[in-house]
Amino acid sequence: MKNNKLRIMIAIGMLSSISFILMLFNFPLPALPPFLKVDFSDVPALIAAITMGPVAGILVALFKNVLYLLFNGSITGVPVGEMANFATSILFMLPVYVIYRKISTIKGLVVGLVAGVLTMAIGMSLLNYLVFLPMYTYFLNVPAETGVALRDTIVKGILPFNLIKGILLASVVMVLIKTMKTWLDKQRIQFS
Repeated sequence: MKNNKLRIMIAIGMLSSISFILMLFNFPLPALPPFLKVDFSDVPALIAAITMGPVAGILVALFKNVLYLLFNGSITGVPVGEMANFATSILFMLPVYVIYRKISTIKGLVVGLVAGVLTMAIGMSLLNYLVFLPMYTYFLNVPAETGVALRDTIVKGILPFNLIKGILLASVVMVLIKTMKTWLDKQRIQFS
């Protein structure tokens, strides 16, 4: 029991480090707001969730954002971007975990990834509308977008960005899990 907890802690630490490094290699998408950047740091968090459970995945997502904040600081003095990234990770990861846990086949994974992409895109649109964009406005002391301008930012920027990011993440996860399924299944058994 003690040995298994140590293995889980080590695995979470390693996956958090990999996730942090992947987060550094972020890039904007053309024709979308430049403050929105794609990175593949949610892949290790999803692997942690699939092999060790949702708490491990959430911890990997948390630690990567803490590391990113420590190394890069925050534009606003308050880690709004890191909080948004953490929320994005959870919204993507949890539906995939829940569905793949019940249906541990490639079909289950595909259904889970579609649910994760949609949950992330819709959830982040709502969270940006209600929480994150107002926080940026408040902490950066810039005039708030309201009405049509705010709706356009969400509908023409944030929603398509999260759909594209989700599709890219889902594609990478599909390739990884197809090639590593046997190993991941062994890890799930060892960590349970």
